[in-house]
Amino acid sequence: MAKKYVYFYGLSEEQTEGDRSMKAILGGKGANLAEMSNAGLPVPPGFTLSTEACKYYSEHGGKYPQGLEKEIRAHLDQLEKGMGKKLGDPDNPLLVSVRSGAAISMPGMMDTVLNLGLNDKSVQGFIKQTGSERAGWDCYRRFIDMFGDVVMGPYTGLKHEHFEHEIEKLKKKYGAKEDTDLTAEQLKELVGIYKKVYQDKVKKPFPQDPEQQLDLSIRAVFGSWDSDRAVKYRQINKISGLLGTAVNVCTMVFGNMGDDCGTGVAFTRDPSTGESVAYGDYLKNAQGEDVVAGIRTPKHMNDMAKDKSPAWRKTHKELIQIMKRLEKHYKHPQDIEFTVERGKLWLLQTRNAKRTGIAGVRWAVEMATGKDVFTGKKQTKILSQKDALMNVGGSDLEQLLFPVFDMKEEKKANVIAEGLPAGPGAASGTIVFDADDAEAAVEKDKNARVILVRRDTSPEDVGGMWAARGVLTSTGGMTSHAAVVARGWGKCCICGASALNIDYKKKQVTVGKKVYKEGDSISLNGSTGKVYEGEIPLQSSPVVEAVIGGKAAAKKHPYYRMYEMLSGWSDTHRKMKVRTNADAPKDAAAAKGFGAEGIGLCRTEHMFFEGDRIWSIREFILAEDREGREKALKDLLKHQQKDFEGIFKEMDGLPVTVRLLDPPLHEFVPHEKKEQQEMARRLGVSARKVADRVRQLHEFNPMLGHRGCRLSITYPELCVMQTKAIIGAACKVSKLKNAVKVHPEIMVPLVGSKTELDYLENVIRTTADEIIERTGAKVKYMVGTMIEVPRAALTADQIADRAEFFSFGTNDLTQMTFGFSRDDVGTFLPEYTNRKILDVDPFQHLDQEGVGQLVKMGVERGRSVRGDLKCGICGEHGGDPDSVRFCYESGLDYVSCSPYRVPIARLAAAQAAIEE
Repeated sequence: MAKKYVYFYGLSEEQTEGDRSMKAILGGKGANLAEMSNAGLPVPPGFTLSTEACKYYSEHGGKYPQGLEKEIRAHLDQLEKGMGKKLGDPDNPLLVSVRSGAAISMPGMMDTVLNLGLNDKSVQGFIKQTGSERAGWDCYRRFIDMFGDVVMGPYTGLKHEHFEHEIEKLKKKYGAKEDTDLTAEQLKELVGIYKKVYQDKVKKPFPQDPEQQLDLSIRAVFGSWDSDRAVKYRQINKISGLLGTAVNVCTMVFGNMGDDCGTGVAFTRDPSTGESVAYGDYLKNAQGEDVVAGIRTPKHMNDMAKDKSPAWRKTHKELIQIMKRLEKHYKHPQDIEFTVERGKLWLLQTRNAKRTGIAGVRWAVEMATGKDVFTGKKQTKILSQKDALMNVGGSDLEQLLFPVFDMKEEKKANVIAEGLPAGPGAASGTIVFDADDAEAAVEKDKNARVILVRRDTSPEDVGGMWAARGVLTSTGGMTSHAAVVARGWGKCCICGASALNIDYKKKQVTVGKKVYKEGDSISLNGSTGKVYEGEIPLQSSPVVEAVIGGKAAAKKHPYYRMYEMLSGWSDTHRKMKVRTNADAPKDAAAAKGFGAEGIGLCRTEHMFFEGDRIWSIREFILAEDREGREKALKDLLKHQQKDFEGIFKEMDGLPVTVRLLDPPLHEFVPHEKKEQQEMARRLGVSARKVADRVRQLHEFNPMLGHRGCRLSITYPELCVMQTKAIIGAACKVSKLKNAVKVHPEIMVPLVGSKTELDYLENVIRTTADEIIERTGAKVKYMVGTMIEVPRAALTADQIADRAEFFSFGTNDLTQMTFGFSRDDVGTFLPEYTNRKILDVDPFQHLDQEGVGQLVKMGVERGRSVRGDLKCGICGEHGGDPDSVRFCYESGLDYVSCSPYRVPIARLAAAQAAIEE
């Protein structure tokens, strides 16, 4: 049996082939047209060419699949018979539109042709049909314009602007202010002018054969799937896996035949605020493209209800009723395109409405509770809790959590550069180029607002990063140091803004010909990656004020109430735990406020930079023997133990996974001569000794060098000190008057073989058990490892013989599996995604086909030896919704992410459980 590529809809339910479940094949528009037809709603009949036909066309150099032309002809015959008209007939012509429609809405990215079937003869028949000479010539000139631009433009350079230039000339000639002021005779004259424009550019007369017009238009819409703008849109919105666009051939209905006609776009709820009010625009005596193109200023749809004409008042009432019906049917606010032809309402399209994140959250909550979160007014309850959760995305929740710019002011601001949106929210302030300067500015004035601008950042910059309102770097990717740290704090950050030319000596940054000096003001939108000149006013988040600040007033805000409801529903339905990556009590407190159920990654190296501790670790690095190293570590021990005490107290009763020292030692020493001299002075050694040691620590590839468990194997005293700090803290807080329950989990990083873990587990357990016995504390602890080396995943069954838990460090696992340096990937990865070599950045979204298989393998092999093996993920992927779903499907017990990503992970975990 030949494959079916064309599906009919309209005229009757019996003749309609398909429904909304066929979105992948019919595209969103085609599937919803069929669905509305089945529901008996007023839809102009037509037929849909499937996305499979587009896929074939795209993959075979612009050729139709076998049998498609025959199917098109058969369905056109069916449409002509049903309508009692014939395409291009000189006496009774059928006119159609040719519209795109992918499975996922891509507004304005692909092509549309209206009024197809008009030619020099059929226009006369159309005029007789409608009794409107003006409408006839108006439709014909529109068709020449759209066909010339959409169908022939890509090959000839003919554009809408060429036609627009001519209509403006003609309007000036006759003193017409609007297009609607042109008479029938003047529009007929314009048709002649348009045909000359077409002939000049295309070098052929405008085609008079309607079947040729249809064939070329279908091919143009198929071709627009691979247009630059459509490809870019899919990249930006991370849309992949679609077959192509469907093509919808729809019977034309006309909104341009007088004042009882019109066209518009309407939303069942306000897409900006989420308020439950119908929202939309319409134009009288117009066609759909007029509303989109902004040629005329439209009216608000509520004006229909006040119109002098009873026909428009009736249309408004009917439209509101249909909108309510569609929203209830689709269980999602709808975006509707409609046309009114001589008082009759026609629906051209419905789709799930695009909206701001805040509007999306409000829609979900109000449709599930049946109550306006601002006024308490009752609404129709449409959704269950599960439905509501599935209608919200992680990016929607983000808009509730982080500061944002005043949208009106942001639109006016001048964009000076763009980078990667690495840290959420928005920030404005004055430029500083040095982390110490940022700290000094805030120490001097706690309300100082500074933006730290660097080529990149290192652990030594953390003080300045914390002090700054935002961080901007010219290099680095989404998992660079700046990005990871900033996200952990919920701090606005943009990385990899390559247009920035930073000069530290002159304390200035050049962008093109413009120079910005220290003290100049800039603004960062961490959600879009855009850098603006000057300061843009901020709108703060009441959710953060309530969760982190504990402000009573903020807890009454509708945004917080919406957040609290959604988060509660998420916890009701999810099965997987959510932990946080936190290195200090304040981070732990924030994460706990956001619902974290423990710490999945505490990076001990971040503690080494607090206060004067850096000098202790530097003394350790310079020491020439074990005795010297142990002496240096004594000072660190008391500081680390105090840190862990604070964390354990904050996470009372919740598990805390502590990673032993991971980064290479070169990250803790200065590399500039002046700073090396300061180190020599502070530690009482020669500058030469410092310089020699720094040179010794140099590695050609430090991320694959002397780091992780290799450090503790080389220097067991380091492992002993950290174990003492962890277990000592646990024992101490467990014996306090107000005893704290502790569940420490000691994690050995970068293990690649069982023997590495064997050696260090022995060191850890010997040290820990001695402390527990000596103190008499009742502390139970676990020893596990971080699976971040591919070999560890492959030999997970061996490693699980000693490891009580696995935590997948997917940042490094991705780096080692791909052979990509995550700090240098920004130089080439954009080209990989642009050229479709990779669909997405694997450091943002877990590579499920490669890295993900190592995770699955590690879980399966580990649990084959130890059935109760606890498995989690602590890479940045732990806060990415798609990656969270994969983790759930792979049987992980928990995900761990930055504190401000915890609500997003909770939502994603709930959605994964609901989808199961």
